[in-house]
Amino acid sequence: MIFGKRVRLRALNQEDLPLFVEWLNDPEVVRGLTHYQPFSLEDEKDWYEGMRKMPQEERPLMVDVRIDTKWKPIGDLGLFGIDWRIRSAEFGIVIGEKAYWDQGYGTEAMELILKHGFETLNLNRIYLRVYEDNLRAIRVYKKTGFKQEGNLRQAHFQDGSYMDVILMSILRSDWDQSDVKRRMGDTHVR
Repeated sequence: MIFGKRVRLRALNQEDLPLFVEWLNDPEVVRGLTHYQPFSLEDEKDWYEGMRKMPQEERPLMVDVRIDTKWKPIGDLGLFGIDWRIRSAEFGIVIGEKAYWDQGYGTEAMELILKHGFETLNLNRIYLRVYEDNLRAIRVYKKTGFKQEGNLRQAHFQDGSYMDVILMSILRSDWDQSDVKRRMGDTHVR
């Protein structure tokens, strides 16, 4: 597990699947994701079995927050599409528990996965795609060191109109010089 101050990242397990069904069927939660069809528990079980065949480094991790002495799952994140030759990966995150939005949990989880990506997996570049109207996510990405690289013009269709997809990335050299890295000194993998 990867521990922060208020957040931990852990492997997913089959008992988590009902949460994913709930989250991925909530229009507010999936607004920033590529999902647009309803999901069933059977769909999630099929996804889970496929995910377990992926390389361990590319499997998503559950985001848990500490509530008193217990841990509560609130979302997931991960690095995927890892290219080991150029040491690059794509990043994705969803905080499915809306009661935990805008409290810094997603930011802390992102900082943990960046530390893991750069300092454990030895990646050089982590990138993401975000819809232009997802201002909350863009703000968090910039806060954690991501820089905008460009736009894919009208690359997403939602609610009857096209919108741009923004490409952002953070390099190892950006991470090494960031205040975020200095703040992360007290996190660890167990």
